[in-house]
Amino acid sequence: MPMLDSSADVSFEASKAVSNSFGEARHGPELLAPAGNWDCVKAAVENGADAIYFGLDRFNARMRADNFTREDLPELMAFLHGRGVKGYVTLNTLVFPQELKAAAHYLRTIIAAGVDAAIVQDVGICRLIRHLSPDFPIHASTQMTVTSAAGVGFAQRLGCHLVVLARECSIREINKIQRQLKKENLVMPLETFVHGALCVAYSGQCLTSESLGGRSANRGECAQACRMTYDLVADGKAVDLGDRAYLLSPQDLSGLPVIPELIDAGVTSLKIEGRLKTPEYVANVVRVYRQALDKVVLDLSKTERVTKRTTERTSATDLKLRKTQATYQPSQAERYSLEMAFSRGLATGWFQGSDNQALVHARFGKKRGAYVGKVSRIQKNNRDAQLVLEVEVPVKPGDGVVIDSGHPDSEQGGRLYAVERRGKETFVSFGRRDVDMARVRVGDRLWKTSDPELDKEIRQTYAGDVPKFKRAISVEVSGRLGEGVRAIAVDEFGRSVEAVTDVLLAAAYRKPLTTDRLTQQFSRLGNTPFELFELKNKLVGEVMVPVSALNQLRRELVDRLLDVRSQPKAWTLNPHASYRDLLPEMSAAKTAEPNLIALVRSPAQIQAVLESGIRTLYCELEDPVRYQQAVQQVRDFNGAAGRETAEIFVAPPRITKPSEYYILEQVKKANADGYLVRNYDQLAFFEGDRCIGDFSLNVANPIAADYYKSAFSLERLSASYDLNVQQLEDLLASAPPDWFDLTIHQHMPMFHMEHCVFCAFLSTGTDFTNCGRPCDRHEVKLRDRTGTEHVLQADAGCRNTVFNGVAQTGAEFVTRLIDKGARHFRVEFLNENAQQVKQTLVAYQRLLKGDISGGDLWRSLNLSSQMGVTRGALEKG
Repeated sequence: MPMLDSSADVSFEASKAVSNSFGEARHGPELLAPAGNWDCVKAAVENGADAIYFGLDRFNARMRADNFTREDLPELMAFLHGRGVKGYVTLNTLVFPQELKAAAHYLRTIIAAGVDAAIVQDVGICRLIRHLSPDFPIHASTQMTVTSAAGVGFAQRLGCHLVVLARECSIREINKIQRQLKKENLVMPLETFVHGALCVAYSGQCLTSESLGGRSANRGECAQACRMTYDLVADGKAVDLGDRAYLLSPQDLSGLPVIPELIDAGVTSLKIEGRLKTPEYVANVVRVYRQALDKVVLDLSKTERVTKRTTERTSATDLKLRKTQATYQPSQAERYSLEMAFSRGLATGWFQGSDNQALVHARFGKKRGAYVGKVSRIQKNNRDAQLVLEVEVPVKPGDGVVIDSGHPDSEQGGRLYAVERRGKETFVSFGRRDVDMARVRVGDRLWKTSDPELDKEIRQTYAGDVPKFKRAISVEVSGRLGEGVRAIAVDEFGRSVEAVTDVLLAAAYRKPLTTDRLTQQFSRLGNTPFELFELKNKLVGEVMVPVSALNQLRRELVDRLLDVRSQPKAWTLNPHASYRDLLPEMSAAKTAEPNLIALVRSPAQIQAVLESGIRTLYCELEDPVRYQQAVQQVRDFNGAAGRETAEIFVAPPRITKPSEYYILEQVKKANADGYLVRNYDQLAFFEGDRCIGDFSLNVANPIAADYYKSAFSLERLSASYDLNVQQLEDLLASAPPDWFDLTIHQHMPMFHMEHCVFCAFLSTGTDFTNCGRPCDRHEVKLRDRTGTEHVLQADAGCRNTVFNGVAQTGAEFVTRLIDKGARHFRVEFLNENAQQVKQTLVAYQRLLKGDISGGDLWRSLNLSSQMGVTRGALEKG
């Protein structure tokens, strides 16, 4: 198997192309790598990452990673900056009221340590950072679910310096976002994930781990339920899908083929996923993307130079076509390296639009590696048996393989003991007790999961203490007879240092200091992290100094440049700022009676709720055109009653993409009493109308709540579903309790995803344009391994939501919450009939009046008693 080019030629040429110091060449996007520990840091740095992101021991979305501590920060940042690499800390979780003090202390430490930015999910933490420091950079995490220009504008108003777009944004949509930003005169760097595992659900909107296991993905405790097997049940019958059982497990993302398009789209940073991965993974993937990115940037810079010379005779249309025709074809060696790093299959995700057939092949949910080939026959001899393969990827003794028989839960594999090539056939054998040959069948597929030779090569890229990846510097040498030699070194960030020799320049009678001789001396940067990009000779006359003086001068330049680069960033830090400054004012407790609100999803449920005497309805329908009928149904009921007995708020879809404002316009035409807003687009679109913020805004603390209330004049906010009862009580104690809706009954909306299960498994189509809309014809559920059937629904944007098949209730805690001042309680219905709706509402009405206990209610309705997260990261100090 061919390996990647490890020569320095490409990186040296590309360093010229991307050098920020010298201003003539094209600037490439930042290559951002994950780091879960020190070895991963070295692996990223020595293979050419421009920046790394890492978590500390709290407030990060990968709590299972090794992570760093605050005590590590000074040493870590000095190392990174000395090597010309930026370091970003992930604070990409929700933060609860009682944690704000600790979070503020954390932030002070991070800012003082000179970290280059924080990657943040929580709106309250964004506000807190900006209160503590006016200039410390904030990167809006992909957990903020930004899918549009409105989301980018929201992040900018919060004080963010960069936005990590949702993984579900296609290149076409990124281009549209850029056009909209330009039209609105907004400038914001955009970052996208370019490689690694794909979450099937929108980041920040996945409640599966919480619903099924009491662990929150929004708190770094994802249990990866998407990688489990599910049965597809359509109209009450199981659908035979053959060996496809991993219905929600996407292939891994590899954006390598679309790097030119991402550059053309103006993406500032390309991010590699993998803070839970090994150093070998980090080194391998970074190396591939570094070399590919440098080649693309070098090619584009050459194209630009040609374009400049031909602009006068080339039309604007021709130039546009030339720009968009840039492509990158990954080599066999590159694809092999990425597959061996970690692969469940590699695809471009959503970059090229939705292809539901390609996104999820559904045949396995864990690492496979490179596809070797199929078993064509099994040859037995006196002692053992050999597999005869039709090989697509070569194998050798020592390689690890897995035998795929279509049953991942019981598969087997091991290391190859012997490999023999005979014509077109390859014979392989294993150690005696490694593989049960009786279980192997002709047609089984083999995947290479381990290549020790490649692993050794990869480890060598970051082994030892001598820097292997070099950053370009330029040197200018000046002086005249009777003066010391003055040298100025400039790095890729434009930072400069200078030094002067004690030895004075003398007249040269035989060997003057020419540009070639100076270049030879200053290129000797062997054990340093630098390589010489260019040398400018400004010596006057034919002069010379001893070589030893030049060597000393070079060493002084290097030491001084390393010292300057290693200094922590001096961000402004307000010593008097406190998180308490941002807490909302508490108003006097209101004495109103507790209010029951019902969320409904059908006309029959609307009628049942109205007949039960509920005054406030939230309505969520798949087709927004039907909202006009729902609103009229409520108005007719009020008219028959002779008074305004009920009001209806309608809910747009949870996600809004750049081309989907027509959906919001359809919702608006319903002329409802108000709107249940779910995202940043809707906050702007329905401005001036009565609005209530839904749970998807992830309001988990009083600082975030105050921002939404004050900036958008929302009537109320739905408290985050990540809060357990104690944290809800803390929220009610730190912000006016009447601000909040508390959901006390629901089928938890677990997965909310761009992936359409209806399209992928009930049609042969790729998206809504050719799937035949099976979602309109079938009622579908996903049966998990416990036998629970979870309801699947589509929305107007063809996005799917998987709802927990078992309704959960917080009835046991309602009395406590009322005592804390809560007055608005929400009960959500999914597919219940009218009688079930009425029965449930009667029970909750009696609960609010104190006629029954919470325990009596959940036992009588056969519900799961749970409110928010019950264990996991939330109980850590």
